[in-house]
Amino acid sequence: MSTMSGSNTTPRVIVVGGGLAGLAGTVRICESGLPVDLFSVVPVKRSHSVCAQGGINACNEVARQQGYSEYEHFDETVYGGDFLQHQPPVYEMTHWAPRVIDLLDRMGVPFNRTSEGQRDLRLFGGSLYKRTHFAGATTGQQLMYALDEQVRRYEAEGRVTKYEHWEFLRPIVDDQGVCKGVVAQDLRTMQIRAFRADAVVMATGGCGLVFGKSTNSVMCNGAAAARCYVHGAKYGNGEFIQVHPTAIPGADKLRLMSESARGEGGRVWVPAIKGGDGGWGPHPDAARDPRQIPESERYYFLEERYPKYGNIVPRDIATREIFNICMDGMGVMGGNMVYLDLTHLGREYLERKLLGIIEIYRKFVGEDPAEVPMRIFPGVHYSMGGLWTTYSAKDDLRGMVAGAPDSMTTNIPGLYAFGEVNYQYHGANRLGANALLSCIFDGLFCGLGVVNYVRDSAERRAADLPQSVFDGALKAEEALVQKLTAAQGSENPYLIGRELGDEMTAASTVVKSGPRLEKALARLDELRARYAKISLSDTGMWTNQNLSYARALGDMLALADVVLRGGLERKESRGAHYRTDYTERDDANFLKTTVAEHDASTGKSRITFEDVETGLVKPRARTYGKTESGAAGAKKPVGATA
Repeated sequence: MSTMSGSNTTPRVIVVGGGLAGLAGTVRICESGLPVDLFSVVPVKRSHSVCAQGGINACNEVARQQGYSEYEHFDETVYGGDFLQHQPPVYEMTHWAPRVIDLLDRMGVPFNRTSEGQRDLRLFGGSLYKRTHFAGATTGQQLMYALDEQVRRYEAEGRVTKYEHWEFLRPIVDDQGVCKGVVAQDLRTMQIRAFRADAVVMATGGCGLVFGKSTNSVMCNGAAAARCYVHGAKYGNGEFIQVHPTAIPGADKLRLMSESARGEGGRVWVPAIKGGDGGWGPHPDAARDPRQIPESERYYFLEERYPKYGNIVPRDIATREIFNICMDGMGVMGGNMVYLDLTHLGREYLERKLLGIIEIYRKFVGEDPAEVPMRIFPGVHYSMGGLWTTYSAKDDLRGMVAGAPDSMTTNIPGLYAFGEVNYQYHGANRLGANALLSCIFDGLFCGLGVVNYVRDSAERRAADLPQSVFDGALKAEEALVQKLTAAQGSENPYLIGRELGDEMTAASTVVKSGPRLEKALARLDELRARYAKISLSDTGMWTNQNLSYARALGDMLALADVVLRGGLERKESRGAHYRTDYTERDDANFLKTTVAEHDASTGKSRITFEDVETGLVKPRARTYGKTESGAAGAKKPVGATA
């Protein structure tokens, strides 16, 4: 079953994850002269980044004519994240953004253009300026294809070796606590191998499957990050999970309806009746064809409650408002749905700007958004938290030191985290269209730091380490496979996974409370006990997806503990973390990063807090122009933390 990767004295870097962060990092490392082994559980061009729809943020000359700037982008991002980010990395990212767009343009990304030939811009949540570049509603796919072409250039030159359909199993850490490679498994032949590397970059995305149904691809289970975590890497801000306000509910999974729909003028509303006191109440015929509901009986609640931003408030605020509208009994058909209305924009405009999501809705719902308002509800979408990383700030805090070897390294030397699996850029809430930027920026800017780290550590190459360092890790993974395939318990791992998702969604998404989180932790203990009694329906050693899922389930349980325990310890409301028993932001006690470390003796996480660098922009009330108007008897307004 096991073999060792070929001996090679040339320094090598392993990149785990074939999405935008992994591809950008691979390009940057290769152009600096180091070869890369690129691992992906799916073909690179099918990595989850391909599903991104709406766009990528950056200031350009057209935006500057509106009065926008890179600094405004920086301030919006920090404000949108409720001030929980370290500010130097955010400053660097937002000031690099125009260069990133220019580079992508030269690579051939087909950005939408204005009639004058300029790159077109659209509005996105958290900004009053048009500063989001886009390629229809399939921006992620276009960026992925452009970067993959660059990687294939290096692959043709022999400088990149792709390991598609390979699953990362663990980092290999030597006796000095330094990462020197990985153990991975071929998901077709089930062969397990140890691979030497002088640095390892994790670029493995989010953890949507921990919550069962999400907008993520089903391979986004968080297992790779969890495997780094249980082997010593710290995890930051795990409790901050973004629930996207507009998704199509589905029996199998959730499907994203991009924020670009609201950015292009889509309006969110519910059927409602306005009372004599000015408040709105449930409509007596909420199931009526929406086209027959007069304008006077449509409650555009985001526009009324946030007149300055309207439908482009940040995602955490829009999500809680939609959630509360439905909990107050004002949802469409009395259920958990509201309308996202594009019908007023016209078919030609929709198919020119939003064809990608229009086709998705037509396919999975069977209705045409050009004719009938879409029915949507919030869905788990993104993880602001991720592997804890560090950086070197410039003396004036305005950015990071270019080429610093510690740029986005974890607490394990030689182990880096790029993209969504890195906790750094988004704080308590991610602004839409900043994800693609943070992935590509991480790869391009921090990739040089990886190269410098490898060159600076020449005295202890992975190729020179004794075979025992790699054999021990490899044998441990082989033993785990043998244990799982030999198990004769009575529990079904898929049933445990479904129950985990249901519990995590109920306890730790839109609204949370201490008692409910404690109940979820107790439930997690039960699921762990049941996991110890699983058995596999497939024990063969060829393309065994049953084995891969069962192994990942153990890692999802470990990551769920981080999310729940972090949420319990953070006794405040900030960004996407909203607690009904602590409804205000508490800067005095919680303007800090949540840091989780794995306790091997208990299998649970130890939570500590560390200060956040806020030397450029001081925290202020995050209101987005909230008004007090709304539904009669509505709950306390959400989103206005102070």
